[in-house]
Amino acid sequence: MKKYNFNAGPCILPREVIENTAKQILDFNGIGLSLAEISHRSKDFQPVIDEASALVKELLDVPEGYSVLFLGGGASLEFHMIPMNFLVKKAGYLNTGVWAKKAIKEAKMLGDVVEVASSADDNYTYIPKGYEVPTDLDYLHITTNNTIYGTELHNDPDVPVRLIGDMSSDFLSRPVDVAKYDCIYGGAQKNLSMAGVTFVIVKDDALGKVDRQIPTMLDYRTHVDKGSMFNTPPVVPIYTALENLRWVKAQGGVEAMAKIAKERADLLYGEIDRNKLFRSTVKNEEDRSYMNICFVLNDEYNDLQQEFFDFATARGMVGIKGHRSVGGFRASCYNAQTIEGVQALVDTMKEFEAQH
Repeated sequence: MKKYNFNAGPCILPREVIENTAKQILDFNGIGLSLAEISHRSKDFQPVIDEASALVKELLDVPEGYSVLFLGGGASLEFHMIPMNFLVKKAGYLNTGVWAKKAIKEAKMLGDVVEVASSADDNYTYIPKGYEVPTDLDYLHITTNNTIYGTELHNDPDVPVRLIGDMSSDFLSRPVDVAKYDCIYGGAQKNLSMAGVTFVIVKDDALGKVDRQIPTMLDYRTHVDKGSMFNTPPVVPIYTALENLRWVKAQGGVEAMAKIAKERADLLYGEIDRNKLFRSTVKNEEDRSYMNICFVLNDEYNDLQQEFFDFATARGMVGIKGHRSVGGFRASCYNAQTIEGVQALVDTMKEFEAQH
């Protein structure tokens, strides 16, 4: 039976990316050594990180004056590194879910933090709009896609201050106006690579503005100066990122990714809206995520939750259970997800409806 991977992260990767990584783990570029055992400072690995950085810049049309980094620690470490490097007096945060709240918590350890808007009043079922951004902020931090609640900012907001974006779960899924940002970051295990590497796109001249002493490993300048090689980077996940970046380019770039993302989302949301059993958890259609499509059973069918999960699992749907904090179901449709996979889930929903 074919399996369809809807896991939220670590998650689906293109099959050729997995296969090519596996080949290099056995014998890297024919040198007789595994990718997993070569020196990160060797002449064999340096081209990997160079090409990966160049492809990020090419695919997202990154302006001059920005550096691309591949680090460890995940987005959770970035929650602290961001204010450590950028918070001088006051920072603003858009509170749109669990990960935004975690970022806010870390920033409050280092300075004054303003919550410019929040959707916590309705369990994060919408993206706040119409809020005012104070002009005296050092930056406004946004989480562009909210994996747990299924909401997403589909455009880069126009605000009177510099932006910092956690793009962990929608990176490379649409064009981004990088020039609006001082920093874009995220864990790679959703749309870029396997778990273990963190991507950062940082504006070079935005660094070095804070008065505080920054620990060496938490200072972005350390990693910019050393080309992500200050310490041993996560070699295999960086290689997987390279293979995935090559794949995205071959598919037509982020414009092509954005087109298919909408096609997948329209297909699945269309069935959720049509099907008598289900409903979307997102309040406004324009806020619905293309990456993490969250839905629940209507109240009168709520007792069928486990039955539907078992039914879908038996038909090859993997990872559709919603986050433990919200329940229901979540179909993660990252770049590597196929229309075939989404159609298989839609057919499963229709079949389950017919039985009830």
